[in-house]
Amino acid sequence: MSTLSTLTSTLEAEASDALATLSQANLRQARLFPGDKPNRQPVHTVYGGAHLYKSDTTLKLGDLALRSLRDFAPDAAAFATALRLPGHEALSRSFDEHRLSFERDERALWASNPEVWLPLAVHTRVLAKLNREAVEDFRIDFEDGFGVRPDTEEDEAAVRAAEEVARGMKAGTVSPFIGIRIKTFNEENIRRSVRTLDLFVSTLVKSAGALPENFVVTLPKITVAEQPRTLVRLFERLEARLALAPGSLKMEMMIELTQSIFDAQGRIALPLLLEACEGRCTGAHFGTYDYTASCDITAAYQGMDHPVCQYALHTMKNAFGGTGLCLSDGATSILPVGPHRTPAGGALTPEQTSQNLESIHAAWRLAYENIRSSLRNGIYQGWDLHPGQLPIRYAACYAFFLEGFTPAADRLRNFIDKAAQATLIGDVFDDAATGQGLLNYFLRGLSSGAVSVAELSTTGLTESEVRSRSFLRIIAGRTQGQ
Repeated sequence: MSTLSTLTSTLEAEASDALATLSQANLRQARLFPGDKPNRQPVHTVYGGAHLYKSDTTLKLGDLALRSLRDFAPDAAAFATALRLPGHEALSRSFDEHRLSFERDERALWASNPEVWLPLAVHTRVLAKLNREAVEDFRIDFEDGFGVRPDTEEDEAAVRAAEEVARGMKAGTVSPFIGIRIKTFNEENIRRSVRTLDLFVSTLVKSAGALPENFVVTLPKITVAEQPRTLVRLFERLEARLALAPGSLKMEMMIELTQSIFDAQGRIALPLLLEACEGRCTGAHFGTYDYTASCDITAAYQGMDHPVCQYALHTMKNAFGGTGLCLSDGATSILPVGPHRTPAGGALTPEQTSQNLESIHAAWRLAYENIRSSLRNGIYQGWDLHPGQLPIRYAACYAFFLEGFTPAADRLRNFIDKAAQATLIGDVFDDAATGQGLLNYFLRGLSSGAVSVAELSTTGLTESEVRSRSFLRIIAGRTQGQ
């Protein structure tokens, strides 16, 4: 042992320059790839035109989402059937009986009949979420949702929207995450975009005295690193002029053109774009329809499931993995709107009512499958464009995490009990990397609101252990405590 120690010490002294260089590289890599941040990530971003934004917009969206759920899926069985959730047939056969069992003792039904518990739990949690906080993130849109308008009109909209946000901050009606999407920084739009940014942020700070929590500026259609780098320079000047703390203004990148993926030299552009943000970027959002258009995909085939979208998203996952960026998928463009409107003073025919229901349920199922696909690919956020999509967003998230909760909890608990020694449960072989994957599953479930801290006790973990976000750290703590 002493000989090995002496040899190691000698080699270390001889190679001190190389080891110092390696240490610098390791530390730089750790700064660039700090891992997932402990901050909450919203499950969606709702986009709405800046000209329509009011201080109570998110509350109204919640009311409309509840009305949509009530009108087109009045109970848990109807909702589960519309989305074809697991267990919907069993629930529908004896709905009143199962509903009463759920209301009497949810945990007992969970243990005895998980098949019917799931759709009841999803519906209950969706209703609670819509009543409590229907919109997690809202983006006041000066781009596609606003369009090209006269400069005087956009000036007025920027000032008015900022004043509405200030009003909402005072009333407590602003969503937990909020921001604006300005126009792209190409030559055609940059002056207009900079003016809107200035008017909105200046008015907001002067009216409210501060920025709202989790405020971001979304920069769309990025093609070169100079665009986010310029936004950083603009942030610095706004912060100095408005007496904001340095670094207060944050941004999101929108990845929606092929030039955002590859630069002119054929390099992966994404790390270069992130570097240009100089630590101010919190997320990267994928723009499905602009991206497919930039790939020359015809309108009939522009959708979230197109292979070019999957390629782009997987490239984003690989390029941004470990950086702490929150990734977001795009939107389902088929909205839950029926083909028939109720005439003033009249009523729809039974056939029209049936056609509306069929159309809306089809749009719900499409959104549900798109969201589930994003979740399977490790993208835990997406866009919503219509209040009728909000119940589906939460249903998809909650079902995703609740379906596999019990087996995942059993596997993680077994890992903890065995102190990270490889173990075999049934026909599934686990290792420490899988342990971290299981922990990530519960962290995401907790962040999305699908599960509660109390429910996580079934994993055998304490809340502080879960919040540590590291499986190896949990095991080290348990081992040291033995």
